Amino acid sequence: VEAGVMGPFLAAVGVVELYGGWLTLNGFEERIKRDAGDFFIGKQVLPKDPEQERLMRLKEIENGRLAMLAFSGICTQAVLFK
Repeated sequence: VEAGVMGPFLAAVGVVELYGGWLTLNGFEERIKRDAGDFFIGKQVLPKDPEQERLMRLKEIENGRLAMLAFSGICTQAVLFK
């Protein structure tokens, strides 16, 4: 904190949150069509085949769930064994 890194970090998080709010607002007003969690970043790396794209999206969801489970284990261990 004394090094002054929190200001730029807060600004970066604020920009990401503003972009997410803008996407949410436009999605509710049906100006753009997007799936939940789709921030329009990285679609060019998805496979062109619809079945392969569906499998890749499923893998991303499963990896995200595994990461959340791992992080909750880290937090639990940190609290229990201080």
